Amino acid sequence: MLWMIVVSILIRITGEMTLAQMRQALFEAICELEDELAIGHTQSASLFINPTNGLGDKVVARNSLGGVVSRVTKKGPYRPAAEEYNI
Repeated sequence: MLWMIVVSILIRITGEMTLAQMRQALFEAICELEDELAIGHTQSASLFINPTNGLGDKVVARNSLGGVVSRVTKKGPYRPAAEEYNI
């Protein structure tokens, strides 16, 4: 009998911050997965953010036409520019 364990890892970042700070915190969490847990691949990832105005008040994300945006989907894998241009 073959046992298969399905495991997801939750990365949780708390507190209000700029998107640049959020990006850095995510980068550090992913580095920890690589360096300390020896995880080198993932099948997919989901990130939920709660946009604010910087004062703690929630805001609604809108596109250039004023429509509400609740989802952004990107297709992977991402190829680094250095790889694209053979640098």
